Amino acid sequence: QVQLVESGGGLVESGGSLRLSCVDSGGHFSRMDMGWYRQAPGRQRELVGRVSRFATSGSWYTDSVKGRFTISRDNHKNTLFLQMDSLEPEDTAVYYCNIFPAPPPPPKGYWGQGIQVTVSS
Repeated sequence: QVQLVESGGGLVESGGSLRLSCVDSGGHFSRMDMGWYRQAPGRQRELVGRVSRFATSGSWYTDSVKGRFTISRDNHKNTLFLQMDSLEPEDTAVYYCNIFPAPPPPPKGYWGQGIQVTVSS
């Protein structure tokens, strides 16, 4: 069972950078494909990018963040990262980490509290 805590969000100006972290204390992190998701106000939650349990197998990103965001993981520390560069106001959202494929919404599936990222223009 995953138990996820995201950190590293905040307010940044357009063009700036942030690095999000997600620690899983559930004990099975290294066996799971993981993803970063985000939900902007009034919009559905979307997959930002994902990484295989085998970190060397490559990763996938949605088109709007390609070349700007980088996902990485440290299986020894049960931690997932999202490096976000060249941030744009359109990146403003609550960001979540979770397994991939995404579980259903609560209460059927587990989601952490997420972390707010706000990009000012």
